[in-house]
This record gives sequence, C-alpha cells and structure tokens, in this order.
Amino acid sequence: MNLGRKASGGRYHKYKKRKLFERPGTPRLVLLGKEKKKSIRMRGGDFKKVLLSQDKVNLLDKKSGKYKIAKILNVKETPSNRFLARRNILMKGAIIETDIGKARITNRPGQEANINAVLIEEK
Repeated sequence: MNLGRKASGGRYHKYKKRKLFERPGTPRLVLLGKEKKKSIRMRGGDFKKVLLSQDKVNLLDKKSGKYKIAKILNVKETPSNRFLARRNILMKGAIIETDIGKARITNRPGQEANINAVLIEEK
C-alpha cells in the first residue's frame, strides 16, 4: 500500500496551504554557556523572552525548602534523547551536574527564559 494514495492509486491533494500562524516555529535549543536571551514577537503583537544559553540555575533543595542559585557544570543525561546531553542542551527532565550536586530541570527553559531545577538525593 502506498502512503498518501487512495485505494484506486490516485493521490490525495491538500485542500489548503498552511497559514503563517499555523506553521511550526523553529526549535529553540538552550545551550550550556554564558547567559543569552532574546525577545520574540508573538501573534497579536505580544513579546516573549526566550533563553538561548545559560550557565546558572534556580535550584530547590527539598530538605530545607529553599532556593539557591547554582552554577551548571555539565549535562549528565537527557531522558528524551541521549544525543542532546552530549551537546550540553538544557531541556525539561535533563539531569544536570551543578556545583551543589545533581539536579533535574523542572521547567521548559526555551519557553520561559530561566531554568528551575530540583536537587536529586544521592543514594
């Protein structure tokens, strides 16, 4: 069976093109490095601040319940894709190594212009 074809062998045709607002945006991969932010114009004239690179993290220590600002040393692993960890790309769910200890990123840095993480207890 050929994909995109009818049972008779004829092709399916799109009934319309995608509008500009329907098209997907370019993925913003946040790299480990000196802080760099950018503002992007959104639909309706609004502006969104996005993060391009960062080397600090807002780290929550669950034992004390307090936030500390820590320096990111390395990206250990990324559950969604191991190749992103090799390139030191910061994203939600990534395990990072900080000067305080290991942590897991809990927000989406490419969307929110900051990085929040929770300290992981060593066993």
